[in-house]
Amino acid sequence: MAVTVSTTGAVRSTVAAPDLSEAARAGRAEHAPGSEFSSRAAAEAYIGKVCFKQGPPMLIGAELEWLTAQYEPSAPASRPDLTVLADALGSYAPRSISPDSPADPLPGGSRVTIEPGGQIELSSSPFGSAAELCESLLIDAARLAELLESRSITTFSASADAHRAPRRLLQLPRYRAMEQSFAGIGPFGALMMCNTAAAQVSVDAGRDPAEIAARWNALYAIGPALLAAFACSPTLHSAPPGEWASQRMRAWLRLDHLRTRPPVHDWQDPITSYARWALDVPLMCVRSDGEDWTAPPGATFADWLCGALDDEIDRRPDRADLDYHLTTIFPPVRASGHLEVRYLDAQPGDTWSVPVHAIDALMSTPAVVAEATALAAPTSYRWSEAARHGLADLEIRAAAVALLELAAAHAATPTATKELEAAAERCRSGRTPTEDLRAGGDA
Repeated sequence: MAVTVSTTGAVRSTVAAPDLSEAARAGRAEHAPGSEFSSRAAAEAYIGKVCFKQGPPMLIGAELEWLTAQYEPSAPASRPDLTVLADALGSYAPRSISPDSPADPLPGGSRVTIEPGGQIELSSSPFGSAAELCESLLIDAARLAELLESRSITTFSASADAHRAPRRLLQLPRYRAMEQSFAGIGPFGALMMCNTAAAQVSVDAGRDPAEIAARWNALYAIGPALLAAFACSPTLHSAPPGEWASQRMRAWLRLDHLRTRPPVHDWQDPITSYARWALDVPLMCVRSDGEDWTAPPGATFADWLCGALDDEIDRRPDRADLDYHLTTIFPPVRASGHLEVRYLDAQPGDTWSVPVHAIDALMSTPAVVAEATALAAPTSYRWSEAARHGLADLEIRAAAVALLELAAAHAATPTATKELEAAAERCRSGRTPTEDLRAGGDA
């Protein structure tokens, strides 16, 4: 659940929240009086500017999440104590659990964040190549594991917690408001917040509006096929009955549709359309100096902006409020200065490098972007089927194989080519990443 607004024409980093300040993350709101928007048009222009930074696509970043446990992972009470977690992380601890921490980056440049249920996340620095990114993340993942093991905390590579009921550890006002906002949709809000983990990849938006539109549409078109290719969360504790290849994505699909499913098929101009959509997403919370960040039910940011909430909120929104609102929308691809791919399950072991290389290769040139979009067109809207059936759906499987073969043909290094060819063969055989790892990667 992380996002950053870039300050250059490329991916700056994937540090949590755009850039949601540590003060706000700890529950201390920061307001800039007098910086209110003059109109909705001004707010839309601001969103288009900060969410789609224009420049030659050069950089790539990633976020990796793991479930955590203290002692036995399957024990119901094994979620780590946050004070112990902060002690283990030392100067790398995020301020959400250690307010006075310097929140230093790890040796490879990644920063550590904590999700509501105790999941731990590495948010990388941006790199000029996927190979550099993966090398850096391997270094930081190893260092993170060492730090946690010093306090008997383990990370485990699972995109859905199969053993424990959801329980929120972080008590920040943001997550209290989020929990309340999602409470009316059944169990999926708590499950998403506390019992799931993802692998996210971020790439530059593009050099101009035309390229941005092509890359945006490609990342959405390839989404269902890649979701199925990397689906590996068939079991999620406390989820309603039903067989799903990705229970993690099931949870996201069942959340507030106004927040998680923008009408991308209508967006030939994503810069304008994203801004319009974001303002019409209901408020999840309203920051204040107190602990209660509850938003007026059903009210949108546009309502707040135009004065419809003057009787309920004693001020109009400013840029910091809008920046914060942008962190509370969760489409499958989120515009955060760069484009953040959010539809991938966390992968077993170190195989998270495979989707990193896949996204990198498929976005490598305009010609490859166009070819990937065309290959994925028949399955481009089949999100629910991809999450439910995964590679068992033969049309989606064929699209996944074709995309991975295309990625392998345009991979930047021999190592990436080998990984992507193996992934294509795995998908052709209908095996999940977890099944493949258990089998030793044999065809």
